[in-house]
Amino acid sequence: MKLETLLAALEQPAHYTPDPALLDAEISSLAYDSRHVEDGGLFIAVPGTHTDGQRFLGDAARRGAIVALGEPLQDAHTASLPYLEVTDVRRALADLSCAFYGYPAQHLCTIGVTGTDGKTTTANLISTLLETAGKSSGLMTTANFKISGREWENATRQSTLEALEIQQLLRRMLVEGVTHAVVEATSHGLELQRVHGCAFDVGVVTNITHEHLDFHKTIDAYRRAKARLFEMLDSSRDKGLGVQLVAVLNRDDVSYDVLKPYCHVPILDYGIDTPAAVRAVDVQLEAYSTRFRALLPDTEVQIETQLVGRFNVSNCLAAIATAYSLHVSPADIARGLATVKGVTGRMERIDEGQPFTVIVDYAHTPDSLQKVLATLRPLTKGKLLVVFGSAGERDVQKRPTMGRIAAQMADFFVITDEDPRDEDRETILRDIAAGATALGKRQGRDFLCIADRTQAIATAFAHARPEDTVLLAGKGHEQSIIIGREKLPWDDRRVAREQLRTIS
Repeated sequence: MKLETLLAALEQPAHYTPDPALLDAEISSLAYDSRHVEDGGLFIAVPGTHTDGQRFLGDAARRGAIVALGEPLQDAHTASLPYLEVTDVRRALADLSCAFYGYPAQHLCTIGVTGTDGKTTTANLISTLLETAGKSSGLMTTANFKISGREWENATRQSTLEALEIQQLLRRMLVEGVTHAVVEATSHGLELQRVHGCAFDVGVVTNITHEHLDFHKTIDAYRRAKARLFEMLDSSRDKGLGVQLVAVLNRDDVSYDVLKPYCHVPILDYGIDTPAAVRAVDVQLEAYSTRFRALLPDTEVQIETQLVGRFNVSNCLAAIATAYSLHVSPADIARGLATVKGVTGRMERIDEGQPFTVIVDYAHTPDSLQKVLATLRPLTKGKLLVVFGSAGERDVQKRPTMGRIAAQMADFFVITDEDPRDEDRETILRDIAAGATALGKRQGRDFLCIADRTQAIATAFAHARPEDTVLLAGKGHEQSIIIGREKLPWDDRRVAREQLRTIS
């Protein structure tokens, strides 16, 4: 694509010295990481948390970039190739990516799923219901990707990819015959313009609780970031796909009143406790299954699923409301939910013949930890144990809260590493422990602090007795643990199996 054509797609003007020869140049690829630059490529210098893309202009030039784009150059940086200046480089990255890949979202029904907890499960459920109805779906979540039935794990550690990868995947979906794309839209992804250009037709929220205040600073700013998804539902847009734009909101959650003012399309709400257009009644929570009647605007359907816990009833309702809005029949909704066995790293049971139950779950926020423990408590005949931590260089305020939740709801717990990054590991553990000791819990008797996660898991297993439950929380599906700047191989499920085999 010619550079001039790409620049015409920018919603903001790029400032540069006109060079007719350069504007006529064919751009072979886009890259925001200089290591991925190809000959004839355009390098986008994106500022990051620990570094700035402007520092890699020279590397990009050596690797074959013929032009770069970014925010105004700092005095310390000298452009080693033609440089175009913009005021918002992340918006520009999204605009360029959309144009380079031919605006794929304009030809797909795109569904954005946001919220603090339950996004990945809900997105997977929506995809399953669409496929049950014979529609071809694509999926991008924290845990997995899927295109037309082919699925693979998300090993990037990014819940919402950068705009370039999102548009690239949407183009792949379109080429491979996908009609409906489900995209997990985190607050970071919304705030940093990663999903700009996705032209969402349906916006879905699970809930909004305390999380990511290290980035957003205040809960109001965090909520405002989530609201961007619903602002993106443009009632004047018509892709010609016969899809009515809709906002799917949780009537049981505080997010309903927060997000409603930002919705300029019809709202389809769901709930358990509150009257809503899509509602669950006669809920029966069992150890290995859940049953309820889903009341829809014009009918009802009996649901039985292998997903457990009240929070999964809410996730199911969000998916049911979304599928209903997309004309999936009640029969297909019931059939689809009956086939779901679970989502990787979400309430996943690990069984190596041990006399106690082991569950791996991604719960890494106060709300999600509380909900998972509340679900496991009545299912546990013996004691409830939990291994958990809190990420370094992330929301510090939630640490003592998580310690308090473990103290209130678990019989014994081990505080350990999650992703300490460059923060002192022992400091993180002490911050969490402070919440437990404030409730009278004593280290060494009621809980332990063991930074090494393998040792922490082994210790919890050593304390477990027949009919106990051990929850390994915080990592779920993740395939790495970040210590310092290193991303080391890690999988709670693998480590759990290895440790269980030594005691079985």
